[in-house]
Amino acid sequence: MATITNKLIRLTAADPLGRQPDPWASFREIEIIELQWAQTYRHSLGKYSRFFVELENKRFLATRCPICSQVWAPPRPVCPDHLAITEWVELSGRGRVESFSILHHPSAMVPYIQPPYVLAYVRLEGADTLFAHLLRCSPAEVHIGLPVQVVYYEGPVAHPIHLMAFEPDNG
Repeated sequence: MATITNKLIRLTAADPLGRQPDPWASFREIEIIELQWAQTYRHSLGKYSRFFVELENKRFLATRCPICSQVWAPPRPVCPDHLAITEWVELSGRGRVESFSILHHPSAMVPYIQPPYVLAYVRLEGADTLFAHLLRCSPAEVHIGLPVQVVYYEGPVAHPIHLMAFEPDNG
């Protein structure tokens, strides 16, 4: 008999309706196996690439509409109100917490962060939108209106968005 190395269990399921004869009797034997899937793919950061490149240079960029002057962070290549191509602007990286959530479960996207951790919506100085990202502080420390600043890391990271986080602004 062949061996299946990732077999978890083999069982026979009962007919939930208790029918006799059971029309599905020959299909009730169930084998459960464990499979692990991995995939690799290439992803273009497209029109947003400059934002990520500048994170590598420890600069925080946003985009501004040349018509209405609305500043978008995260950046948008086109103003949704005027369909105008936006222009890049640098922000200070300082802002205030507008909303936040304390997460108590590990993230597959950021495996190096241990729960509990804080995801904050920050209104950055000079921006008209909110930027959602990791806030590195104690959950007991976070509150609406908390002054924060962008901090940069050297890496290595799998995605350039992980080169930055927010921390409380103590100065």
